[in-house]
Amino acid sequence: MMKNIYKLLNIGLMFSCVITFAQQTPAPKQTQAITITGATAHIGNGKVIENSIIIVENGKITTCADAKVAKMTPKGRQIDASGKHVYPGIIAPNSTLGLQEIGAVRATNDTREIGSMNPHIRSAIAYNAESKVVESMRPNGVLIGQVTPRGGRISGTSSIVQFDAWNWEDAAIKTNDAIHMNWPNSFTRGRWWLGEDPGLKPNKEYAKQVDAIHTFVAESKAHLNGNNNKRNLPAEAMKGLFDGSQKLFVHVNGEKGIIDAISFAKDNNLNMVVVGGYEAYKVADMLKASNIPVLSQRVHKTPNSDDDDYDLPYKMAKLLVDKGILVGLENSGQMERANARNLPFQAGTLVAHGMNKEEALKLITFNTAKILGIDERLGTLEVGKDATLFISEGDALDMRTNILTHAFIEGREISLESHQTKLWKRYSNKYKTGD
Repeated sequence: MMKNIYKLLNIGLMFSCVITFAQQTPAPKQTQAITITGATAHIGNGKVIENSIIIVENGKITTCADAKVAKMTPKGRQIDASGKHVYPGIIAPNSTLGLQEIGAVRATNDTREIGSMNPHIRSAIAYNAESKVVESMRPNGVLIGQVTPRGGRISGTSSIVQFDAWNWEDAAIKTNDAIHMNWPNSFTRGRWWLGEDPGLKPNKEYAKQVDAIHTFVAESKAHLNGNNNKRNLPAEAMKGLFDGSQKLFVHVNGEKGIIDAISFAKDNNLNMVVVGGYEAYKVADMLKASNIPVLSQRVHKTPNSDDDDYDLPYKMAKLLVDKGILVGLENSGQMERANARNLPFQAGTLVAHGMNKEEALKLITFNTAKILGIDERLGTLEVGKDATLFISEGDALDMRTNILTHAFIEGREISLESHQTKLWKRYSNKYKTGD
């Protein structure tokens, strides 16, 4: 019996070693200055410097200037990036990266909790910094993410992390930044597997579901304003929404739902962000008047309705930007974790459908940083901000030319290796030999 136990322990130890080995070791803290010269710098706020000099010290950008105008003396290690492009690290908001590794293996799924109202559920503590999927983001320049729970009416609390760390504590940039709510759908589809008409029909429970949200918020306020003799974790977790230290990210797509959610946020004096917002362009004036930003849903998808323009997902973000709304891009949906690496190319698709290239870049850098409340540290290549950036051989928004040569998180040069790049090298060499 004991021999069998020892065998199982040895197998478990071997398995854990294999998993640990597969993950790249996080880069050490920056110890010397780094100077990047000659690159076209895409600042992230719409500006471009054709021949730039960027100096990074102690994890921060200390210089970002036009080399033709500012005669700066290079410091420390020098990287000649002539003919290349440098960008701020791309940010993936509303993501389940690190919360689920293998969809078919239940033990790797930490995306949701049981129950309906779960504002006290913290995604950060379930974040797996050693995820192979997270590792695969970096070769495309996706270096930061907002780790967000799913499920229920109130899913829980998100946190913002960087993608090169030993554990969630090391990864954390901003913990408990927002609470996420799934607004009820005003329409539902019939369950075809039960013989129902699969078409859209009004949701008869909509008013009841919205009323449940109002009741929960009112009861949470009452608890926080009361004697608090008994602990009520969900109610206590709502405090950040009421004192303004947290934002409410409302996941909602329909026109009516967006209008009702705006009214709800106003009634309760909440700082709201629309997530998804498929029909947000229909109420763009209301969103602008209420100063509510939108994390526009995945660009690479088909329209939801037969009578929508075939290219609506490709131009949706531009319709909102043209109205003066602060817009970022999010990627939730089918295979969302693996798909997050394509965020720069989704922004590129917007360019192909009429958006200015630097404006499209803002949607995955500066704008998203503002929406997440981390723009003082991230989102642009500006003096004083974290040196979280990457160098690409070409246009980062074009999958043919976004070939990274270097990437840095807080001045630490990170590995661009992943499980996928190892397989690519292995099999590209195999076919070169003709075997």
